[in-house]
Amino acid sequence: MIFLEIFADSSFFTIIALALLAFVAGFIDAIVGGGGLIQLPALLINFPSEQLPTLFGTNKIAALSGTSVAAYQYSKKIKFDFKLLIVVSIFAFAASFVGAKTVSYISVNTLKPVILAILILIAIYTFLKKDLGSVQTKKLTINKQIFLGSLIGIIVGFYDGFFGPGTGSFFVLGFVVILGFEFVAASAYSKIINCMTNISALVVFVKQGNYILEIAILMSVCNIIGNIIGSRVALKKGNSFIRIIFLVIVSIMILRYGYDVFF
Repeated sequence: MIFLEIFADSSFFTIIALALLAFVAGFIDAIVGGGGLIQLPALLINFPSEQLPTLFGTNKIAALSGTSVAAYQYSKKIKFDFKLLIVVSIFAFAASFVGAKTVSYISVNTLKPVILAILILIAIYTFLKKDLGSVQTKKLTINKQIFLGSLIGIIVGFYDGFFGPGTGSFFVLGFVVILGFEFVAASAYSKIINCMTNISALVVFVKQGNYILEIAILMSVCNIIGNIIGSRVALKKGNSFIRIIFLVIVSIMILRYGYDVFF
């Protein structure tokens, strides 16, 4: 059986660690994105001999499973502008596909200093602007929302296909700062768009055979459970709670990228 094969190839500690971290990643990802900051390093640490695209593909399968469930949970509570959602999703899908194709040709290390600088600016801005995401702050026309949203989709979508960790948080920030959404609505939009970027990247990874199916199934189940609980907590606690979690995740991202860049 498939799960017997998992235990045969990996230690019991490895299986438990991956399951637990996938759950935590799903929980955090449902609230404000950034689950990949936990899930991808877990794969990198436990499978150091595996090629990077294989671990990226495995991570994408688990992430897509959980994010899809969270997107459904949000869709029951949030009213979407489907014209905006569809257009941004299309651009993000295409950009993620290009990003996933680029993984094989460009080292992710070249982008890390730039990402680190952006994250520091994001953390400072979010911390200083206490009311950020508490209410909708902008009343943009639908055409302007679509134009700016498409730019967000292209930039963050490419990043998701190319590397990935923190994609949900970048989408949330884009919708809050640039489009003026509140945090709950921004999280809802980001989940659906993130599903599209994950699907796009997965098309590339699966076609190339870059995934470990048994591990992906295990982590998917745990990620789904985490996403269900996380989305319910986010909808119940509201914008102020999501802002706090967002700052925590951005701080973790700064530490992670800072370590990669300097050490």
